Amino acid sequence: MRNTIRETISIALKVIEETPKTKWVLDWPGQVVIAGSQTYWTAHVEKGIRERGLKSYYNTMLKQLDGLRGLLKSKLTRVEREVMSALIVIEVHARDVLQNLVELKVSSVNEFDWISQLRYYWVVDELKVRAVNAEFNYGYEYLGNSGRLVITPLTDRCYLTLTGALHLKFGGAPAGPAGTGKTETTKDLAKAFAIQCVVFNCSDQLDFKAMGKFFKGLASSGAWACFDEFNRIDIEVLSVIAQQITTIQKAQMSRVEKFVAMNPGYAGRTELPDNLKALFRPVAMMVPDYTLIAEISLFSYGFSDAKLMAGKITTTFKLSSEQLSSQDHYDFGMRAVKTVIAAAGNLKRENPDMDEKQIVLRALKDVNVPKFLRDDLKLFNGKW
Repeated sequence: MRNTIRETISIALKVIEETPKTKWVLDWPGQVVIAGSQTYWTAHVEKGIRERGLKSYYNTMLKQLDGLRGLLKSKLTRVEREVMSALIVIEVHARDVLQNLVELKVSSVNEFDWISQLRYYWVVDELKVRAVNAEFNYGYEYLGNSGRLVITPLTDRCYLTLTGALHLKFGGAPAGPAGTGKTETTKDLAKAFAIQCVVFNCSDQLDFKAMGKFFKGLASSGAWACFDEFNRIDIEVLSVIAQQITTIQKAQMSRVEKFVAMNPGYAGRTELPDNLKALFRPVAMMVPDYTLIAEISLFSYGFSDAKLMAGKITTTFKLSSEQLSSQDHYDFGMRAVKTVIAAAGNLKRENPDMDEKQIVLRALKDVNVPKFLRDDLKLFNGKW
């Protein structure tokens, strides 16, 4: 699997310069297209910084993005459309980073505004991912043709902290309110590194033996694990888990091939969170920029007036959360926004010539109307 993906990326990169972008992106599998595009982008940005030609590459990139959006309006297969949606999400972020570098007049490839980004380099037949002073091998895990997370400034900062922690062989512990993207950001960083990520929802039923099995699998496969709701595990068990993780981290730091994990005598609950916290770098997650996320997602589905439509969706949810009654099953957060965007994307694909305002209005109604109480429905319909 890994050799195949490495070979495919290698061949794709050999022809990326001479093939028109709109043709190249449809010639290769989704994962190869994204990895190749990011490698191409990194190389051209660094060339632009060195040769003082960032502005001209920025203009080239805008033309390429227009070409990709034009492709979305043409007849594509379902698989090709999936590839394009994921690619546009990544390319829009790359454009925003480049615009920022142009505005800041970055003149050295070592400036923090550039090195703080995830950068991809093809070095001696291997793909490397770099962030600040850390370098990681691309994992070549077959990811399939999956979507990608919209990268906001919050995501960028989270990546920066997590890559710094990984470089020092620590774990990461994102914390924050529900719906801020803690799990999604972790999963997407694993996709960026092409590493398998196993997401597990913890409960108070979990004991140290079950966790030990988990760690054995992770240590032997090199995969990542994302433990959701980690704080639900009993405090007694967490103390033992801290010892298990310490063993693995120490083995990684000393780069040994084999290690024996001892289950310690139970140490009581006094030292808990501190001995566990010390092994993970905290990442504070706050509420992300819903409008930006909605705009880029709609853009990737081929909406030409994405900014205006995104504003309408987020304003509708904001007004709903403020004016409608408070019910347990109402949700006006990021998950609800994503559902509406997905519905709008499907409608756009089925009716490419339909008015975009009509599409968004229909998506909002389809998703929200069934869950509203009668009195709230009058208020909701009154907004139009």
